[in-house]
Formats: sequence, C-alpha cells, structure tokens
Amino acid sequence: MKSSRRIAIAGLAALATAASLAACSPTPAATTADGKVDLRVVSLIPGSDQKAFDAFDAQVEQFEKANPDIHVTSEEYEWTGPTFAAQLAGGTLPDVFTIPFTDVQTLIANGQLADLTDEVNGLDYAASFNPNVLAVSSDAGGRIFGVPTAAYGNALHYNRALFEQAGLDPDSPPTTWDEVRADAKTIAEKTGKAGYATMTQNNTGGWQLAVATYARGGRLETVHGDTVTVTADNTGTKAALEYLHTLRWDDDAMGNNFLLDWGTINQAFGAGEIGMYTSGSDIYTNLVQAQKLDPATYGLTTLPLEGADAGVLTGGTVAAVNIKADDAHRAAAVKWIDFYYMQKLVNQDAAVLDAKTLSESDQPVGVPALPIFDQATLDTSREWVKDYINVPQDQVQFFLDGIFDQPILPEPKAHTQELYAALDNVVQAVLTDENADIDSLLTRVNTDVQALVDADA
Repeated sequence: MKSSRRIAIAGLAALATAASLAACSPTPAATTADGKVDLRVVSLIPGSDQKAFDAFDAQVEQFEKANPDIHVTSEEYEWTGPTFAAQLAGGTLPDVFTIPFTDVQTLIANGQLADLTDEVNGLDYAASFNPNVLAVSSDAGGRIFGVPTAAYGNALHYNRALFEQAGLDPDSPPTTWDEVRADAKTIAEKTGKAGYATMTQNNTGGWQLAVATYARGGRLETVHGDTVTVTADNTGTKAALEYLHTLRWDDDAMGNNFLLDWGTINQAFGAGEIGMYTSGSDIYTNLVQAQKLDPATYGLTTLPLEGADAGVLTGGTVAAVNIKADDAHRAAAVKWIDFYYMQKLVNQDAAVLDAKTLSESDQPVGVPALPIFDQATLDTSREWVKDYINVPQDQVQFFLDGIFDQPILPEPKAHTQELYAALDNVVQAVLTDENADIDSLLTRVNTDVQALVDADA
C-alpha cells in the first residue's frame, strides 16, 4: 500500500463490479478548443495548504511550457476504496491517477489499467528500474500497466517535543520494542498524551499489524508455488497483539482514541497528541502540508526488529493511466508522469527545478524514501538538491543510516485488503476489550480469508 492511504474494503470488493460497469460509461478523450490534448491528472490530497497547491500549479506551468500541445487539468485526490470504485464505475477517473502497490495486480487482472508498455519502454531510464519494483506494475507476461513513482519503508515516527517534556532524549530514540514501551509509558505519565498509538480502521489497522508482525519475524501468509496459506495466528502476530494489549491495559500508554486510520493518526500526531507511531517513512509531506506539523518536533527512526526472519514491510505508489485513454492521451499521460514524478530522480536539471519550486513554496524537500532504481541513483539525486533540502536531516538520520541494513519485505500477496480489513477487527478488539481472545480472533481471520484465497484456486 502506499503510505498516503485511506483504503476501505468496500471499494476493493466493488472493483470487479466496477470493471463491468465502467464499460457502460464511456468517457470520450478530450481536447481543448485550440486542439490541445486536455490531460486530467491528480494533484494533492484535499486539505493540503495553499502553498502546496501553488507549488503544484507552478509545476503544471513548467510542464505546459515544455509541452505546448498539452493542457493540464488537475483534480484533488486521495485514494479511498469506495471513492475509487465509484470513479472507476462511473468513468470519471482522471487520465492519470495514483494507486498503492498492493492494489495494482488486482486492477491489472480486472483489465482496469491502460497498457503503457510501449510508452514506458521509450523512456531513457526504462532499463534502470529495480526489476522487483517494476514487477509490481507488470503482468506475468512483462506488460507494464503503471510507473512506480515512490517507495517507502515503514518506520517509527516520534514527537521530539513530547520526548523532551517527558525527560527523554529525542536524540536517543528507542531501538527495541521494550524501549518503545518504556518511553511510551513515561510520555503518557509525564505529559498526559498517548505515548504510543496505532491505526485500527479502514484496513490500516491490519496494515500496521502486518508491519508489527514482520518486525517480529512473523508472516501473515506463506506461499509455496501457487498455494497461499493464511497464517494470521503466527507467533509474530500474537506477540504484536500482546504487546498492544500490554501498552493499553497494563501501562495505560495509548490514550483513549482507538479508531484511528492513516489520516486521523497523522492529524493527532501533527497536533502533538501522540508520542510515537509506526507508518510509512514518507508521511512527513502530509504532516507538513495537511497537518501543519512543526518540523522542529519531528523525529524518525527505524523499526526495532526482533527474530531471525524479522524485516521491514515496504510499499509505494504507482502512477497509472485510465483504461479509456486514447493514444494521444496515453502518450501525454506518460509525458506527465515522466515530468512530475520521475525526472527529479534521474535528471539533475529537473531535480533542481523541482526542489527549487517546492522550497520556494515552503514544501518538503528531502523526505526519506527508498529507491525506485537503486540506492546509488537515489543518493545522487539527493546530492543534486542538497542546497534545497529543508526536511531536518539530523532529525531523520537514524532512519537514513539504518534502513538499508534492514531486510525489506513485500506485503502479503493474496487478498491483501480483505486480510487487512479482517485484522482491523482484531486490533480494535484487543484495544477495547481487556479479555479479547487473541487466539480465537486470529483463527477466525485464517478461516475467513483462506476461504477467499481458496475460491480463487
């Protein structure tokens, strides 16, 4: 999943229906009065500050100047399952939109994404993609249906101001789960804020439980050939849930809001109500643009890993094109994707222009990320823009120094969103019912999700 996410299971359940309905709602390719291709693209998450939109508009002007035959029309956008499914069914998706890694293969299988193979292979850097990353948006035959634009590793985000108020050293963040617990308890006792919080709904509770599971060496599914077995009752998941139970019921360190998702936990963290939580390493942009975070309060470090098979769950974003786009719009769409998302990673002049445009509007430059190509390319692109980086690097250095030494792992393969939705219920139960039966809850997840997996066989 991508980190900028608010996904509800209803939307994914509706994707198959949307595939058939979409054919009934043709959207003719549009041109302007003077014959330009009118390209509709997604812009920023609703609620982003005006300076962020100003920076986006400046980038649109730059693109249109370089491509005088294309006119860009932008739409505010945040991926949510129900909204996406409705747009898909109604034929109202823009020409270019973004989707999380986890959902690309379902959309490809349903025939809901435009084939971009020829256009992507025509890009100068096409052969430089990390093959494991490009596989996310490719089918079994190697046809390409989207361009990976960003990747992240999950990390531990912490509020430096709350650490200081609690008498903790923000320059020595916790490195083990025991230390996270101790610090969370201290923050709660000394500040009255939630020392630690977690997402619990709209599939994000399951997503972050997967993060906690992987960090303890567990797996929610095992794959042998074509056989997928749901293993929600593994020891890593049980340990993660017991850990949350202890923080909640023994330590009283998690506050009193147990219905949080990606957007609301970011909001609470930005408001200084949460000491620590786990999420994608790229959320600083949202925290600044939409949640008005004071950068001086932000800290980022790697996840504690425990167990021989422990690793970091990763994810990212794919830019895709409407299945109904004609040849002209498809070509224009890939030009926009190349300009807006990719050139800053591979071209020094483009990287500098992008960073300058963002920094002049006080937008984040230098947000921690994982490489779409390779680490050397990422490091080079950051060197190009070092004079414009405004994300406080000393406050995220623990993550930057450690992430490439940690094993990076993909999300569960089969029925990912349904699995996450089922696990939402487990996380909520553990945080709201002191006597929740973790074993029986996880056994039910195994049964319900395995039935969906087996139905595909």
